[in-house]
Amino acid sequence: MVLSDEDKTRVRNLWSTVSKNPETYGAEALCRMFLAHPTTKTYFPHFDHSPGSSDLKAHGRKVIDALTEAVNNLDDVAGALSRISDLHAQKLRVDPVNFKMLSECIEVTIAVHNGPFKPEVLLALDKLLTFICKVLISRYR
Repeated sequence: MVLSDEDKTRVRNLWSTVSKNPETYGAEALCRMFLAHPTTKTYFPHFDHSPGSSDLKAHGRKVIDALTEAVNNLDDVAGALSRISDLHAQKLRVDPVNFKMLSECIEVTIAVHNGPFKPEVLLALDKLLTFICKVLISRYR
């Protein structure tokens, strides 16, 4: 999936608000994922899963910071996420379906804080998150 120049501009504009509050967006997205998909908690047995916990904030920041790195390198997302891709595929062995679940929760969280979106902005964000999922999953082959 290729992001057009217009898509890249839309994503960068939207992401500027997300990247300013990585703990908020990340923690809320993780909380949504844990509530909607409770089996994902198995990857975080040592976490306090309650909304606003320091565990969710810390890991949420890592997630959003990684995605910010991807947004800052839209012409080389695979390179920007290579370390994280390897970590999740080879060491953590996260089931790849979880990336899509988290990306949907991230999209909802961003929409709650910044919506309603114009359709073209939502499409650009969806393209980006779908592409990031594909990049992360590619390390499993």
